[in-house]
Amino acid sequence: MNNPNNISHKDLQPSLGAAMGRAQRLWREAINRALEPEGSNESRLQVMLTLKNQGEGCSQKVLAQRLCIEMPSLTRTLNQLQAQALVERHADPNDGRAHTLWLTPKGHRELKKLEQSINLVRQQILKGLTDAQLDALASIILHIEGNARDLLQPDRNTQ
Repeated sequence: MNNPNNISHKDLQPSLGAAMGRAQRLWREAINRALEPEGSNESRLQVMLTLKNQGEGCSQKVLAQRLCIEMPSLTRTLNQLQAQALVERHADPNDGRAHTLWLTPKGHRELKKLEQSINLVRQQILKGLTDAQLDALASIILHIEGNARDLLQPDRNTQ
């Protein structure tokens, strides 16, 4: 599929969703290969990036929801990041059962280094696309994500 210009969404096999999934898996593998020499991977990078962007001090539950992953997967990744002294957990002052999450100074430095490492991967994957195309793609993906969230959210009117 080197020349996708003449392809209709109806031509994608088995579906548009499957094609999106394949692209995501390939992108993830490219990032994992780039981060392997750094002793990291895409999962750890996504947790750190989301923590930075979500706002440090958020709970594990909020972070898991934001990442759309199950709590055991997040806990495993957080344990790895904590063992590397990249993330700290602090007791939530408002809820003794919960913990807030914080990047350590080392975590901030490592995240900056990892982001630099994946910039080349990102440039190679997005090669040949204009800013306008990427903006349109971002808008479409967020629209699809919103529709999927709405579909999966229980109907509050039946309660």
